[in-house]
Amino acid sequence: MKTRVTELLGIEAPIIQGGMARVADASLAAAVSEAGGLGIIACGGAKLDWIADQVKQAQAQTSKPFGCNVMLMDPLAPEVAKLMVELGVKVVTTGAGSPVEYLPLWREAGIKVIPVIATTAQARRMERLGVDAVVAEGTESGGHVGELTTMALVPSVREAVSIPVIAAGGIADGRGICAAFALGAEGVQMGTRFLTIEECTVCDPWKEKVLGAKDSDTIVTGRGTGHPVRGLKNKFARACRKREMECSNPEDLEGMYAGSLKRAVEGDMENGSILAGQIAAIVKKRGTARELIAELMAEAETLGALDLAAMAELNARQGRCLEDADV
Repeated sequence: MKTRVTELLGIEAPIIQGGMARVADASLAAAVSEAGGLGIIACGGAKLDWIADQVKQAQAQTSKPFGCNVMLMDPLAPEVAKLMVELGVKVVTTGAGSPVEYLPLWREAGIKVIPVIATTAQARRMERLGVDAVVAEGTESGGHVGELTTMALVPSVREAVSIPVIAAGGIADGRGICAAFALGAEGVQMGTRFLTIEECTVCDPWKEKVLGAKDSDTIVTGRGTGHPVRGLKNKFARACRKREMECSNPEDLEGMYAGSLKRAVEGDMENGSILAGQIAAIVKKRGTARELIAELMAEAETLGALDLAAMAELNARQGRCLEDADV
């Protein structure tokens, strides 16, 4: 199957693995890329030597394209941006800010740049800056979230920009892929669905929490601070929500969040931040990256009556028409 996303990234399936901080490492990224998607190593909150080591490991494990996610609010973002060039990374996805400061550096190095955005205004700005595509991420997703749902965001972004749109948030099976393409996407990004596969090195209790989740089991904390995050309900998340409702100064809350993701990664399922999206409720399997991507594409093509390629071409045509109109 070919779309502008697969052609842009040199991948077989229009599926990108989300850049989940402290979760998405070389093991996961290389496995997803080997299976035909685009694996992503998460750089947010990581030390430079760890990032370099993970990129080198992924390069040793796969000859296929993979990328890195750069969290722009990270104090180390300037150093990480330069490291991407030094390591020969081919694709960078970005979040939590604008990549404008680093675009000249990355463009000169031939790096494909794909920001994650949460509004149509952000998508328009990113297109004006000259990025290659955008990930339109709905509030259903795990981790940092915006306000708009995927159902509302993706078609709005599709009508506003000519570059390829990748849908994210609430996608975990072939039905979600078909829905995303019907809304105007030419690829999808998934995070939660990759948490339970064999090559994901997150602790087993985290995987079990995802596998056992119900549709009402996620909660958003941090809205008052301007950095809302969705994760699974536990003692920590409920305490955060209670404190947020009682606290009038967002700065007083920062100490509560510090180290919470690290605690979850280390296996503390009560006092850690267990990031996952609403779609965790339908994630009921483990398996491998190769098995998952094959299953996703087979199901999508069956449900779409082999019309996914036709939908992708329609979306691309609309994008090209917008581009011509701008000219």
